This record gives sequence, structure tokens and C-alpha cells, in this order.
Amino acid sequence: MVVHLPQPKQVRELLTDLLGREVTLTPAPPFAPGPDTPASVAVYVDDHLRISALIVCDLTLSAHTGAAIGLVPVGGSEAAIEDGKLTDVLGENLYEVLNIAASMFNVAGADHLRLHALHPAGPPLDPQLRISTLTLGRREDLSVDVAGYGSGALSIVLV
Repeated sequence: MVVHLPQPKQVRELLTDLLGREVTLTPAPPFAPGPDTPASVAVYVDDHLRISALIVCDLTLSAHTGAAIGLVPVGGSEAAIEDGKLTDVLGENLYEVLNIAASMFNVAGADHLRLHALHPAGPPLDPQLRISTLTLGRREDLSVDVAGYGSGALSIVLV
């Protein structure tokens, strides 16, 4: 099984194109979702439905990304961050971004991956899924700043 780990340049280009805003990335320590740090977790599977990769976004990045693609004013994302969970609209918008993000995994010579599920920030994560987000090894951890909205944590984890 060969899974491509997207590089920061791919992430920046994809988000810049999708959001129509300048996006800057900086290396960051691994992000660890937990009870006090809600996160959205996108689960990507191969053609045999094996979980192969995760994209984890903290609540801040989840809200800002969902708002930016839907042209929701920054106040909408800030309200969700204050509430500690994504609204349905922000969650649906984030799903669209992370569904398109599957394209970053699909390069020549690598297994084809697709988005299987999105667990939006807010409700507690399934413990097994949370443990998978903490996998060390093949991962990319970034701080992502969306111009006009703000920054948050993003981790791409190969499992």
C-alpha cells in the first residue's frame, strides 16, 4: 500500500485556489485533539475501504475555512469558535473543502483515496479515531493562516 503524503506547497495551492484568498503555512508541532481542543477529522479510505489517511483541523481552522469558502463574514466563524462547535453550514462547507483535498493524495503510483467521513469539530471524537490522529511518523503538521479570517492548526496523518 502506497499513500502519498501531500507537501505544504500542495496544501497551500489547494486552499488558496478553493478559498480565493491568500493562505500562508508555517511548520507547527503535532496537533493533538482532545476534550479541550475540539477538531474536525476527515477520514480518507482506499478502494478497499481501509482507513489510509486523516486530515485534522482544529476548531479555529475548521470555522475559518468553512466560512471563507462559503463567503460567510468572519463574525460567523468567530461565533462558532466561541460556541466550541461548527454550525451545520460551516460543517457542510468544510466537508466540500476536505472532499476536494482528497485530490492531494491521488498522484501517480499511489493508492487512490477518497473522503469517507467528516467528523466536524464539536461533539466528542470516537476514542479510536482520536488515537489515530496522534500517530507519529508520516505526517505533516502546519499552522495555516487564511487572509482576512485567521489561523489554525492542520495535520495530515497517514495511518
